[in-house]
Amino acid sequence: MYKLFFLVPFLFLYQTSFAQFTDSTNYVVNYSSTGSLNNTNDGKSYLLNNGLKFGVRKKSVSLNFNNKWIYGKQNRQLTNNDFSSSLDFNLYKTLPHFFYWGLVNYNTSKSLKVNNQLLAGAGIAYSIYDREDAYLNISDGILFDSSDLTLDNEIRDVYHTYRNSLRLSFRFVISKIIIVNSSSYFQSSFSNGSDYIMKSDSSLAFKVNKWLSLTTAFNFNRVARTDRQNSLLSYGLSFERYF
Repeated sequence: MYKLFFLVPFLFLYQTSFAQFTDSTNYVVNYSSTGSLNNTNDGKSYLLNNGLKFGVRKKSVSLNFNNKWIYGKQNRQLTNNDFSSSLDFNLYKTLPHFFYWGLVNYNTSKSLKVNNQLLAGAGIAYSIYDREDAYLNISDGILFDSSDLTLDNEIRDVYHTYRNSLRLSFRFVISKIIIVNSSSYFQSSFSNGSDYIMKSDSSLAFKVNKWLSLTTAFNFNRVARTDRQNSLLSYGLSFERYF
């Protein structure tokens, strides 16, 4: 199945036009495929990190659909089969630099022992910087978490909780060639401070042309309830088209 993710980017090679969001630009499609491979006399390992995003933006509202799939093996043993899908919206009919956000997110992860997880909620955000070449935003809100986890000794843990969701995100464009992106989350349970989720997704991209970039990605995840975490460093290509 993972081979299919490597074929998808080449469909974008036939798309030649590109633009940033403007008054007449409403849609963006982004596909990234990064990975790593290690092959020695003692064994081999590989990791594939694939992401697909579709966004719609109007003057007062934006909608984003994000999907990520991470798959990896080491010496033929499955280490990662992690999938995440989210739908979020931002509503900008507020004070300057403020906006409302809403989110529905589904996760499953072998490496984190998350069988199924559904997060849904809303909150507010404030943009400290909001320019074409510099963006810095902080947000906070409340999420409802419905999870099915596997704890130590293969104990099944099905539970519900409400979480505070704090996020810091930024994007910087240097000389129109280098793009730095990062979003970090800390989501703690209101009922148990030791029950928290930490996530950080960062990338460094070097633009080859208007729609193709060489990309290095770093992802960190920790689920305190299962006492599991992963950190992934990968490199590859990303394709982005505005229309």
